[in-house]
Amino acid sequence: MLTDLKCAQEGRISFDAEKYVNKFHAKKHDHFLIPAGTIHCSSKNCMVLEISATPYIFTFKLWDWDRLVLDGLPRPIHIEDGEKNIQWNRTTSWVKDNLVNHVEMIHDGDDYLEERTGLHELEFIETRRFTSKHQTDHGFNMLNLVEGQTALIESPKNEFEPYTVHYAETFIVPANVKEYTIRPLNDEIIKVIKAYVRN
Repeated sequence: MLTDLKCAQEGRISFDAEKYVNKFHAKKHDHFLIPAGTIHCSSKNCMVLEISATPYIFTFKLWDWDRLVLDGLPRPIHIEDGEKNIQWNRTTSWVKDNLVNHVEMIHDGDDYLEERTGLHELEFIETRRFTSKHQTDHGFNMLNLVEGQTALIESPKNEFEPYTVHYAETFIVPANVKEYTIRPLNDEIIKVIKAYVRN
């Protein structure tokens, strides 16, 4: 694989990603976990919500899909750095068993729905998909509206003025708010992804 990547970087071949890397068809609300060292990419027609605990650490690009710079050569990438970080033991079966759609139902009732989508156990961030009433659990919550056009965020104790979020918008609820609600503004189903630091 590394030999082919180096040849592709020199413009001698086009890298055949599917020869070396698994391909999993994605549908709405699928959750793929990508702990450090996992080779990954998304494909066309996918919108990805990336939840990362380490935005200050580089992603090492191994191939750039035959994109060229002005001199006609492939754009610079990070094969040498990537090679040092690839976890080669992440086989097809390991990926299926550990990284693809490990969703766990936490609560399914008339009052709200909560699913643990999780990040991998190697990460310190927890992710949940839910509707309705929520607690900050003494930490700040980072959220994103992933289904529905609009939602109203309110404080039952009037800790803040109500505000509206729209599909795909990210918003933060500070730890001192403690309790808040999320509800649709229209007659529609909404879903929110919440990310927070594990206790």
